[in-house]
Amino acid sequence: MELTVYTDYALRVLIYLGVHDRRLCLVSEVASSYGISRAHLLKVVRYLGRGGFIRTYRGRNGGITLARAPRDISIGAVVRYSEGEPRLVECFRQQGACKITGVCMLAAMLRKAGENFFDTLDQYTLADVLVEAKELQRRLSNSSPAVQTTQGQ
Repeated sequence: MELTVYTDYALRVLIYLGVHDRRLCLVSEVASSYGISRAHLLKVVRYLGRGGFIRTYRGRNGGITLARAPRDISIGAVVRYSEGEPRLVECFRQQGACKITGVCMLAAMLRKAGENFFDTLDQYTLADVLVEAKELQRRLSNSSPAVQTTQGQ
């Protein structure tokens, strides 16, 4: 199974925000830190905001921050939200598209493998990813200044 670039970027945004806990970050600084397109990252940020994973603040003093504590953000939930239900083979995509659907056991095996994949990801949170937060922050650092600290999170 291969995750989309979209999911990769979503996870990167969450990691960045996690290591810059309690501070508003700019999309441009996240993009610069990873060396990825700001325009593409804006789409990901909007999507993560709609999903309740991050908060977005518009305007002159705006930015983005985590909507919840890292320990409350399930990696499995983020991947499910970004990827949707996995459709590993044709018979998952369209009912009756394959002549052997219903007698072939491959679909059941692949469905079980997909469930196991998500069951594993469900065991981890963003906090687990951030165990080496200081080193992650050092590697992601760039020349962008801190925007401001958020209150009450």
